[in-house]
Amino acid sequence: MRVIACLGWGSLVWDPRALPIQRQWFTDGPFAQVEFLRQSADQRITLVLDSSASRVRSLWAVMDAMTVDEAKEALRSREGIPNSNAGADIGAWSVGDAAPLLIVDLPQWAASRGVDSVVWTALPCKFNGENGRRPTVEEVLAHLSGLTGRPRDEAERYIRFAPKQIDTPYRRRMEAVLHWTVSPLDANDPHQ
Repeated sequence: MRVIACLGWGSLVWDPRALPIQRQWFTDGPFAQVEFLRQSADQRITLVLDSSASRVRSLWAVMDAMTVDEAKEALRSREGIPNSNAGADIGAWSVGDAAPLLIVDLPQWAASRGVDSVVWTALPCKFNGENGRRPTVEEVLAHLSGLTGRPRDEAERYIRFAPKQIDTPYRRRMEAVLHWTVSPLDANDPHQ
């Protein structure tokens, strides 16, 4: 049986919803270049892969999926990505494929864990409605500081619940300026 893993660094970890994963997220995923660089429709600033980002250790979970296409579809559905964008916005790798640039040493990592294929969210950075626009940390701070009500609460929750090991330069600045530190709750516990 093929082992298909899903990589996570943001809300997938604490809010997998109907994503078909087995048990829990493991904290020893491959290093990935991620940063808080995507302004979502609900105004949160979310984590995405980016060539300018620092490397952090991702998390991973085994998927209950028989094929890579099934795993990609499940992840696309969880992320709310339109079918028309699924090819670009869901990444996938299988044994024998070229290694992805922003996930460091993925083939070696997968071999050491008996993983045959890997899927991940590959949304681009985005700011002020412009796909591919990398906001500066000052722009992110100004945006987050200007939020009120539910959008502010959800933005803060996303940053606080991002796994502690996702220690990026933008996160450190948000913690210092906004005091949005890692939640003391165990983000891997779906019952909290």
